[in-house]
Amino acid sequence: MEGVEAEIVIVGAGIAGLTTALGLHRLGIQSLVLESSDSLRVTGYAFTTWKNAWRALDEIGIGDSLRQHHFQLAGIVASSTVSGLPTSEMSFTAKASHGEQEVRCVRRKLLLEALQKELPIGTLRFSSKVVSIEEESGGCSKLVHLANGSVVKAKVLIGCDGVNSVVSKWLGFKKPAFVGRSSIRGFADFKGSHGFEPKLLLFVGNGVRCGFVPINEDTVYWFFTFIPSTEDKDMEENPGRMKEFVLSNLGNVPDTIKAVVEITELDSITCSPLRSGRPWELLWRNISKGNVCVTGDAFHSMTPDIRQGGCSALEDGVILARCLEEALRKNPSVEAKEGDEKEEYKRIEMGLKKFARERKWRGIVLISTAYMVGFVQQSNGLVMNFVRDNKGLAAFLAGLLLKRADFDCGKLRIS
Repeated sequence: MEGVEAEIVIVGAGIAGLTTALGLHRLGIQSLVLESSDSLRVTGYAFTTWKNAWRALDEIGIGDSLRQHHFQLAGIVASSTVSGLPTSEMSFTAKASHGEQEVRCVRRKLLLEALQKELPIGTLRFSSKVVSIEEESGGCSKLVHLANGSVVKAKVLIGCDGVNSVVSKWLGFKKPAFVGRSSIRGFADFKGSHGFEPKLLLFVGNGVRCGFVPINEDTVYWFFTFIPSTEDKDMEENPGRMKEFVLSNLGNVPDTIKAVVEITELDSITCSPLRSGRPWELLWRNISKGNVCVTGDAFHSMTPDIRQGGCSALEDGVILARCLEEALRKNPSVEAKEGDEKEEYKRIEMGLKKFARERKWRGIVLISTAYMVGFVQQSNGLVMNFVRDNKGLAAFLAGLLLKRADFDCGKLRIS
């Protein structure tokens, strides 16, 4: 791939990267997506998609195909792992201050495959790890250096390369910080009907937080977040230990819930530390600089406590594609000659600045809310357990999920 030139280069074929690429494709703009791995990255198994995510999915044209494979959830039931009793219940279908919700638990693999399927052949390049970025001498392009020694010349560079983003580091962002918690995730295949209602079941207490979400009639996604000790460090490489650890710390949850963990195959269990960006960093760092910007976790990495990481990445893709299309379709000024590189660079820069303005406060609010909700629900102690089990607080925290999902990314194209 040495000597390749592309108008728009996207680093990372995750949710943010592929959504941006598809949004641009729908607007008639080609892009090149560079992915470091040799196949689509499907770690994490599944994630909850709220109303804001489905608005974005519909805008890029894949919402209906995904709905066919995923339950619509009717509500959320929160319970205490200490008492075993429900602390709050909220309906997603009843009319409320934030309107009716469309909530589903979507398999990450199916989403990424649906995005890739709609992209032109040649858009996605695997085994293309970016190691450094260089300003073109005397020009307006960026030179993207890959691990295999090749170089890609880009008029626009978009970093969608996650928490270890090379692009965000180039912009001056610090690596997201470990928040003191880890998460074990699993995917249980019942080989038949599991019998659960289409509801998100959340259990909190004694320093742990776990959730069980039916994806369809025979599969259930689950997660278990905890504060790791020194002895737990080597557990990330041992799925058997992970399963034993979860089962021994579930507390007073129903046996039907424990059975979900018990039947989960070891190769369907993973563990990873939780990291979060610093919301105040978004106040003074450049989300965009010249013809470079970041989206998704490379921009606003957050803990999964409000289930908005993947959803906000979908928002990013639609909004960024729209901002770039508006910038690229504008005619050069009268003073500039047609095809003037500097004039085009200026228009791209203004388009990316517009994206940054639209997304900055959204990112700050989401990161801050996720951290706060996680801190409250994960903290341990008799006083905190008593406060957390208060139905008023539980309802407030559940309401925050709906409030943060009440966002519309808008149309892909503005006439």
